[in-house]
Amino acid sequence: MDVAEETKAAAPPSAAAGTPAVKTVELSKRFGRTVALAGLTMTVPRGEVFGFLGPNGAGKTTAVKLLLGLLRPTSGEGWLLGKPVGDLGTRRHIGYLPELFRYQSWLSAEEVLALHCELAPLPRSSWKDEIKTVLDTVGLSDRASDRVGTFSKGMQQRLGLGAALLGEPELVFLDEPTSALDPVGRHDVREIIRGLASRGTAVFLNSHLLSEVEQVCDRVAVVDHGRVIASGTMDELLGGTAVRVRVAGLTPADKNKLSDFGRIDDEDDQLTFANLSPDRVPDLVAAIVGMGGRVFEVAPRHQTLEDRFLQLLEDREK
Repeated sequence: MDVAEETKAAAPPSAAAGTPAVKTVELSKRFGRTVALAGLTMTVPRGEVFGFLGPNGAGKTTAVKLLLGLLRPTSGEGWLLGKPVGDLGTRRHIGYLPELFRYQSWLSAEEVLALHCELAPLPRSSWKDEIKTVLDTVGLSDRASDRVGTFSKGMQQRLGLGAALLGEPELVFLDEPTSALDPVGRHDVREIIRGLASRGTAVFLNSHLLSEVEQVCDRVAVVDHGRVIASGTMDELLGGTAVRVRVAGLTPADKNKLSDFGRIDDEDDQLTFANLSPDRVPDLVAAIVGMGGRVFEVAPRHQTLEDRFLQLLEDREK
């Protein structure tokens, strides 16, 4: 590849600069009679950190593979950076960290990143600076020449993230990016994600660590059985207030009767009611006392993303 071709390959898809990072309309995938993804419709603006959540088997991995062009949809459409899903030129501006990956143990961190630079492909003249930058970003500068086989799982996770960041992509897909990291590593990844968003890069984050998602994502979509069952900003999804009541003297049957007040998280003497409006609290206390229970404490509790996630899945099952 000559210099002109390298420059052309590295140039961003400027014609699509004003378009969303991700857009899908009724994107679906079937495997025989099995519906893996059913009518996914969503839009992810540039510069946004978007959380994609769901239980195992919900269709998350299928959706990511469709968006990356690794699978062909059964029906529907999708666009990345303004171009149809699968467009080769657009792929050069997308970073991807898969959940399961493995690098050759005999290669050094620098050699792994150089291989990814070649595959991208990035202009060879930029490789040295690109590799140095991402090693600094993911905290592996002092291990640049060490073989990957000597790395811990957390260090390999950092290296994988570094590979996804080569070439300053406009859109990055991260599948469980903090799964192997300790608290310090998770904090570092959150800072990296925030840095990407601040420079206008969209981040599509798939993670089962809901506390991490809650801290870093601008918006979230929850998918189950191949369909999006809820989406919105954190404020929109977590708008309800839970109420925790410390009680004594209630039987399991009594607690079941209190389900009219909402979904209950039962932790022996502490009952947490999700999305209970303040005006119903006196009625709840009266009901507990009427059953012979004793109320020791009533306290509002901010609903977490995990609370909301479990509630959505429970409501769908009903």
